[in-house]
Amino acid sequence: MGNPIDPARALETVDVRIKKELADVALNAAKANGASYADVRIGRYLNQFTVTRENKVLNIANTESYGVGIRVLANGCWGFAATNEVTKDAIAKTAIRAVAVAKANAKIGGAPVQLAPQKGYGEVNWKTPIEKNAFEVPVKEKVDLLLSANAAAMAGGANYVNSVLFAVNEQKYFASTDGSYIDQDIHRIYPSFTVTRIDPKAGSFETRRSLSTPGGMGYEYLTPLENEKVGGITTRYKKRYDILEDIKFATKQAGEKLTAKSVEPGKYDLVLDPSHLWLTIHESVGHPTELDRVLGYEANYAGTSFLTLDKWKSGKFNFGNDKVNIVGDKLQVGSLGAVGYDDEGVKCKKWDIIKNGILVNYQAIRDQAHILGLKESQGCCYSDHWSDVQFQRMPNVSLQPGKTPLSVDDMIKNVEKGIYIIGDGSFSIDQQRYNFQFGGQLFYEIKNGKIAGMLNDVAYQANTQEFWNSTAQICDERDYRLGGAFNDGKGQPGQSSAVSHGSSTTRFNGVNVINTKRKIG
Repeated sequence: MGNPIDPARALETVDVRIKKELADVALNAAKANGASYADVRIGRYLNQFTVTRENKVLNIANTESYGVGIRVLANGCWGFAATNEVTKDAIAKTAIRAVAVAKANAKIGGAPVQLAPQKGYGEVNWKTPIEKNAFEVPVKEKVDLLLSANAAAMAGGANYVNSVLFAVNEQKYFASTDGSYIDQDIHRIYPSFTVTRIDPKAGSFETRRSLSTPGGMGYEYLTPLENEKVGGITTRYKKRYDILEDIKFATKQAGEKLTAKSVEPGKYDLVLDPSHLWLTIHESVGHPTELDRVLGYEANYAGTSFLTLDKWKSGKFNFGNDKVNIVGDKLQVGSLGAVGYDDEGVKCKKWDIIKNGILVNYQAIRDQAHILGLKESQGCCYSDHWSDVQFQRMPNVSLQPGKTPLSVDDMIKNVEKGIYIIGDGSFSIDQQRYNFQFGGQLFYEIKNGKIAGMLNDVAYQANTQEFWNSTAQICDERDYRLGGAFNDGKGQPGQSSAVSHGSSTTRFNGVNVINTKRKIG
């Protein structure tokens, strides 16, 4: 959804005064044609992909997409239209078309839209707090870094290696009839690689993917800080990432996986690293607490939800035990979901979803807030493109760290029979977000409080309630880290959003582990 551009054009900007003039054209045209409310999003979306394999550059792509999306309320119904012709005349016509769509929708019937009140903020701006714009860094510098990482992997015994650097800049301007004119400059970055090692005698291979975290940061993410390292089996980072060091560990660990013993199925205490646990949080907490899924309005990609309104209304639904505190958060610095204002012009915030194990809230936007008796939106509305309508999307959903000082090493010392899991892998979850199975990248057997060696073919199975009720210990905030993804899919037509999930290393007792090895013959 973008056109190729010269990298230098990525540093160009659109004057905010011009964007305000264009926005006013849309708002005035919508109101003049019968809209009771209107908002307009002027979006310029920039992506850069740098892709390498071994000692070769496979692709360098720079894309730009620029256009306007207009959403209106007329006769109690939503209407939406978009255009890539960013002129006053085209924008006025698009606003009139959006009103016509709303009026046509109103003829179908249904309850009128109820919008939560939202004050106008006037002219404001917000920018991801970056130190170095990734688009300002020469392509050669990025290529040299990736090829250096590949060379380190090949020198360490890798048979194949590929690495990618993905940079995103969303320049988003929002205006509404509430009186907001919000200019935002949002940056995200994701370095990644996959190392493959082969055992030709056994006819087998193993891989280890990077343990990097995509984040709402600039190129400074690739400048490691010594005091941010966390010791242990794998080198981990809280805010910065050392791709050269990670790829050396990855190459060694991929080789170790070739000779690791296969797991014996059974009940184990699991010690889950944040690089793994983020995905379990995403699937078993993030998706089922999206209010549109709870109501059955949304079922694409991830189904509906077992967390129906009656469970929330009871005020005592036991989602997990009292150690489990999970928040929605659009403010956390460095996270993928961090913005100042959402795509409805709502100032972002942080709120409780699971409190001491009890379901206390969901994720809601302006036209859903009244269902929960909320006086305002929670600020989690998002569209992945100017040409798509905004709707409820997952904020950063994170497990809060433990309050008692506890390190990973101390946690492992208390485990008699367990598995330490690092990195995300394949997963499966049902359409109610209840029964699930998760794999990972690295698995280490724990015996009598000590790491006893690497395992293979590990996956664990549980249902959401029994899993979160098995929470035994959570490391303190010193171990808190983010994981996440750029490609959280939802909607029809489908949209993708970027979202992070934070946690500290967490222990879950008595979880069922299966052996995933495929037997032939």
